[in-house]
Amino acid sequence: MREPDPIPRFFLYGEPPRDADEGFLHVETIADRSRINDWVIRPHAHRDLHQLLVIFNGGGTMRAEAQEFRFQAPALLLVPAGVVHGFRFDTDTQGYVVTLAETLLRDLARAERSFRSLFGMANHAGLEADPVPARELADILPKLRRELVWSAPASAVAATARLTTVLVIALRALHQPPGPASPAGGLRAALVARLREKIETHLREGWSVAQYAAALNITPARLRAACVDVAGKSPVRIVEDRLLLEARRNLLYTNMTVAQIAWHLGFADPAYFSRWFSRHAQESPAAYRRRMARH
Repeated sequence: MREPDPIPRFFLYGEPPRDADEGFLHVETIADRSRINDWVIRPHAHRDLHQLLVIFNGGGTMRAEAQEFRFQAPALLLVPAGVVHGFRFDTDTQGYVVTLAETLLRDLARAERSFRSLFGMANHAGLEADPVPARELADILPKLRRELVWSAPASAVAATARLTTVLVIALRALHQPPGPASPAGGLRAALVARLREKIETHLREGWSVAQYAAALNITPARLRAACVDVAGKSPVRIVEDRLLLEARRNLLYTNMTVAQIAWHLGFADPAYFSRWFSRHAQESPAAYRRRMARH
């Protein structure tokens, strides 16, 4: 039986985890869940849901993995699926949370590949310098929410259209122009995305590159070429980076001992885990935990 993850994984915040339906889309206000939790959303992650938050009034602090930053309205916050994140909102902060399934983002990115880059990493942007994006979002987000709760003709199509507009506004606000693309590049990017999905499933099992390649029905050489081309690093490095991220998460967000974390991540020897972590992080697990506790 797979060991439970000590870091909370929710569907929507506070809800038991489950697979998102194909094309899942949800819109709610910041206050819907924050007010009943004293405006604090504790660190957690969503398996296959991306989130976009728009802050119209108020502000707060966002934590994404080991980073923490302050935001003030008007602001745009982006949280990719899988990222451990939490918020401490100022009382009575106003805004919206848009949650969309990875499957929906994938469908939309077929028409506009730049949408994928929006959720490449946790990100934020202040919108005070240019009032236009905030005005446009204030107009369209209530309309998007309405399309999701009524049964008017073509409401699903209308919701997708409004979501597309929201993503376009976000993309422009973050100044993320599309990069060049090619059919071959798209295939390699899809292969690396599939590798990352396999890593999420088998991270704690210590799979070799050959095992990942076999699961993807390709040769290790082809897998390495795709990873170097798309991610600029080898498959081994991609796996190690993901394992290091999980180690850091557990040191930061759980009370497990270093030995317990080592066993949780599939290391047979806690001493080897400590040496492995120190080599990759340039500090010991205990030193990392102490340093982050001071932040």
